[in-house]
Amino acid sequence: MKNKGKYYLTTAIAYTSGKPHIGNTYEIILSDAIARYRRSQGYDVFFQTGTDEHGQKIEEKAVAAGVTPQAYVDGVADVIRENYKLMNISYDYFVRTTDDYHVKQVQKIFKKLYEQGDIYKGKYEGLYCTPCESFWTESQLVDGKCPDCGRPVQKATEEAYFFNLQKYAQRLIDHIESHPEFIQPESRKNEMLNNFIKPGLQDLCVSRTSFKWGIPVDFDDKHVVYVWIDALSNYITSLGFDADGSHGENYKKYWPADVHVIGKDILRFHTIYWPIMLMALGQPLPKQVFGHPWLLVGDGKMSKSKGNAIYADELVKYFGVDAVRYFCLSEMPYAQDGTITWELMIERINSDLANVLGNLVNRTISMTNKYFAGEVSNPEANEPLDEELKQAAMNAVKGVEKKMDELRVGDAIAEIFVLLKRCNKYIDETTPWTLAKEGKNDRLATVLYNLLEGIRIAAILLEPFLPETAVKIFAQLNTEVTDLDTCESFGHLECGKKVIAKPEILFARIDAKEMLDTIEKDHEKAAEPQKEAEETEKKPEITFDDFSKIELKTGTILKCEKHPKADKLLVSQIDVGNGDVRQIVSGIATHFTPEDMVGRQVIVVTNLKPAKLRGVESQGMILVGETANDEQLALAACDLPNGSIVR
Repeated sequence: MKNKGKYYLTTAIAYTSGKPHIGNTYEIILSDAIARYRRSQGYDVFFQTGTDEHGQKIEEKAVAAGVTPQAYVDGVADVIRENYKLMNISYDYFVRTTDDYHVKQVQKIFKKLYEQGDIYKGKYEGLYCTPCESFWTESQLVDGKCPDCGRPVQKATEEAYFFNLQKYAQRLIDHIESHPEFIQPESRKNEMLNNFIKPGLQDLCVSRTSFKWGIPVDFDDKHVVYVWIDALSNYITSLGFDADGSHGENYKKYWPADVHVIGKDILRFHTIYWPIMLMALGQPLPKQVFGHPWLLVGDGKMSKSKGNAIYADELVKYFGVDAVRYFCLSEMPYAQDGTITWELMIERINSDLANVLGNLVNRTISMTNKYFAGEVSNPEANEPLDEELKQAAMNAVKGVEKKMDELRVGDAIAEIFVLLKRCNKYIDETTPWTLAKEGKNDRLATVLYNLLEGIRIAAILLEPFLPETAVKIFAQLNTEVTDLDTCESFGHLECGKKVIAKPEILFARIDAKEMLDTIEKDHEKAAEPQKEAEETEKKPEITFDDFSKIELKTGTILKCEKHPKADKLLVSQIDVGNGDVRQIVSGIATHFTPEDMVGRQVIVVTNLKPAKLRGVESQGMILVGETANDEQLALAACDLPNGSIVR
């Protein structure tokens, strides 16, 4: 096969906050299908994915887990790699943002941009979303919350370095408008231009001082490089980019990227911040950024916090790898969100994989064995009807190529199933069993050859999407002619060979009620250990003497401010009576602002042994009530004098 040149494809790197659900995994399946198809065309593909491992959220999760941040991300990175292995992902390189080379190059990139005046030191005052690690202005909030994830934001003030985006804004506008293919789908391009770039870009905060788990700014070690400069740089550092200009061979060969495949929620970072970074570094821009839609559960975005997440390994357990790949790829529209439910998954497997594909292969192999002892031959006893089938096969080859050039992967799969359905119709039209009864063996052999060849072509086209299934079909056909370039014309299946004696069922029909009952029972069983754990977490009984040792008093919060070194902590000055003002540190900043706290009368544990929390002494504890989704202060029931004993 002729080498068509290089093709560099990347996914967004997965954030190591936890196990990815199927909505996250969809992106890697989509990218794998594109990479496999380009390889089948003869491209020298470099397919990269990886993990984004720095940031405040990681630091907090590591502390909560009682491990170092590095140990935490090591564990999650392994989980993500196993998830990709399970889904048969054929990536060429897995980058981690804790890799030594990446760390050193990010430091060099940051310093280069600073020295040439693109980055400057300033002070940030604004609204910050910790889960998204994003700063927002008041006007960008939606109902007062983060526009990306819908969670509360907190006011933040800190010294920071900023990237001068406005300097490159017009150049970016010119590039987007002169390269209509740069941002896809088209609607995403209009959104970026009209909602973000043309109204005026604000300078980007590119460092933080309130946490340490990040790449240090090597000329100002009080700062760590903020996540987007760090994470986005992976696309070039992994290839051997060197800010000094001594680039590795892979960078010279593969950059610029042919396509960045990302979720639509991070399109702004990849089509504004990333291109401007590259402009400032004097490097070519990627050819295309494709912001794919979301895979939703029912009508809502899949989320671990909502408890509606579905995971790849769970789906594979019930349906198999290729069935999960098929559903994810075929069910997702090009520009709108797709939906996954257990019922819809079963329906698609039964209607498409079992009925259309599996049944066709099984019937054709069985008839070849029944009528010709499995031997493939083509006497070329042709009739006009055969041309329709052959044309359907050629249309499928061209249709898949066109749709894949446009990254319309679901539509490409639909083209293949048009061919498969035409093959099934061809069986009904030619009625091989009638030809056998009438002794028309040459015509029968020709019909079966056409069917086997149609299946061969369909299997080659299916390979990027359902790789295991394609291999099984090739084995049943007993063919070695499996390259895409053999699909340019009809009739390459070898004659004289024998198909497999007993065809394998590719996809068995699923009894929907039985399967849904099984899934429900498994979920109930899986929940039992969690319920038991919740029950065992109940505090042990104590005696009255134990309880009498706790001193609870009412107090009024006089002053409250954010902890200087921890975004989740508030530091309050509380009057607990008789001139006693206590400094108390509380981990409630995700639910309360300092302004919320001042003036409230709360209940305080006043005889708790003092302790230092992130370097600040705490002389007691504020009582807080916690539910699954919220926290509330334990307020005094009535207006009692400060220092009143609570019994």
